[in-house]
Parts: sequence; C-alpha cells; structure tokens
Amino acid sequence: MQELLNYLYDQQTLSRDEAKQVLGEISDGKHEPHQISSFLTVFKMRNITVEELTGFRDCLRERCIKIDLSNYDCIDLCGTGGDGKNTFNISTATAFILAGAGYQVAKHGNYGVSSICGSSNVLEHLGYTFKTKASALKQEIENYNITFLHAPLFHPAMKAVGPIRKALGVRTFFNMLGPMVNPAQPKKQLVGVYSLSLQRYYKYLYQNEDKDYRIIHALDGYDEVTLTDEAKVVTPKGEYILKPQMVGATPIDPLDLIGGTSIADSADILVNVLSHNGSQAQNQVLLTNAALAIQCYDANKSLSAAYEEAREALESGKAIRTLKKLLDT
Repeated sequence: MQELLNYLYDQQTLSRDEAKQVLGEISDGKHEPHQISSFLTVFKMRNITVEELTGFRDCLRERCIKIDLSNYDCIDLCGTGGDGKNTFNISTATAFILAGAGYQVAKHGNYGVSSICGSSNVLEHLGYTFKTKASALKQEIENYNITFLHAPLFHPAMKAVGPIRKALGVRTFFNMLGPMVNPAQPKKQLVGVYSLSLQRYYKYLYQNEDKDYRIIHALDGYDEVTLTDEAKVVTPKGEYILKPQMVGATPIDPLDLIGGTSIADSADILVNVLSHNGSQAQNQVLLTNAALAIQCYDANKSLSAAYEEAREALESGKAIRTLKKLLDT
C-alpha cells in the first residue's frame, strides 16, 4: 500500500482493474486502517476518474451479497449524500409515498456518515429490523410494496471501511458508489448526486446500463430536488432544468427543509410528514421527487400528473399506513 500511496500522491491515477483490485484488498483486510484512511483522502485532494469509479463499483458489485428481485418491478430512491445540507430524510419519505401509490420499492441505504441521520438510522430508530433473507424481502414487497436493503449487511467491503469513514466524518468516494451498488440492481432508479461533475459520471455509466433513471442535482448543491433553486435532471432520453414553478411552487427557503439535530428528531419529522402534517415546503419537495420517480415507470406521464398521483398517496394516508405496516412486521 505504501508504494501505491506514493504513486497516487504523485498525481497518478488507477486503471479500472487496479481500482477494483485495491478495493478488494481493502475489503479482505490486507491493509492497515491508517493506510486506508490515507487512500480515501487521496480522492478528496483530487477528482476521481471515471476509470477509478468504475473499478470501485465493479468490486462492490462483484463482492456484494446479491438479492434476486427480478420478479418485481422495483425502483430505488437513493442519493449519494455528502452535500452537507442537513435536510430531513427526503428520499426515505419519498420512498413511502411511492410505495403508497402502488409502486414497488427496493430502497438501498446506510447509516449517516457525513450527516446526522441516514435512512438506516431513522428506520432502525422506528423499530424496523434489517433483513438479508430473500424470502423476507420479497414478502415485504408483496405486502407493502417496499423493502429496505441495509448496505453494510450486503457489502463486506463497505463494512470493512465503515469505522474509518465514520471517524473521518467527511464525504468519500463511497458516497459516490452507494446508489450504483444496490444488491438487487433494480431496473429503475431516482438518483440524487451532490455535484454536476458526479452527475456527468453517472450519466456516462448509466447510459450503458439497462435502466430507466432520473439523475438529479439541485444547482445550489443538494443531492435531491429541493425547490430551493433550479435542478438539473438527466434521463435516458436527455436532460433538462427543473424549475420550482413547474410544480406550482415558488423557491423554498432552505431552512424549511432542515432535518433534526438527532436521530429521534429525524424520525419524528419522517412520521410527521408522512402523516400529512408536514409544511407546504416539505410536501412540495417530497411530491416533486416522487413525481420524478413515477416518471421512471412512465416517461410519457406529465410531471403534473405524476405529482397529483403522489399527492393522493400522501393525502389519503396510504404513505403513512405503508410505513406503519412495514414497522409492524
């Protein structure tokens, strides 16, 4: 590893195969924590390359515990995180709205690393038990239209670096990889990314995969549509700028989207918004993200029609009932 670090410190880059190999060695415990920390830091000091990102992705996909959910038409809603904005759990809440609307969700998530509360934190706090058995995951989809895949249980390589990432407390290339490595590899995905450059990487990689996707980045830095500013949306057929007025909203104050200061606070916010007791700003953001996800199923459905479909799931109570039923299992 010392030789590799010196090579990288000289502004050299890794090939796809080299990146795959070194991450495999890390997951096998062949390197010391301080060496791994230094390795992760390299990619904070310079931009990662497409070849490196692809190699890291290949490693995680190859080594993950795969789950076959191909009999279901699932979508994943997963952001990279790492935007430093401390919003409430938007993608998690959106997932339950989508499930309430009748769409099948295989949500990939993890504990918060560079944020207070990730999707795994909030669901665990509410009493959800993480599962790995295919039969249990399939039963949840069949009964509630949603299941949750807790990343550390399916990705040994992620588990190996988890304590180091937590100790560093900053965004690393693992944030970039999270949405790419859902162990079920669903054919539909709403992906939020924290930068325009990463959005370009995702566009390059996803256009070569059999997916219906929306890759989104808010131009003021969020890894999801927040309506605080315009957002760039990349689809298999092109890209466009989403403006708040396209869903009948005026630009939202970022303070209206702040999450809690603890996991308990975040859980309370999640339950509150799904119970249709959220603010107008919270509701508009969730319904817009849900509408974009619905368009992954039907690209010809207008944004306004998809938005109204999501609104019905929230206002009718289907979304909160879905959460409560899932937690009761």
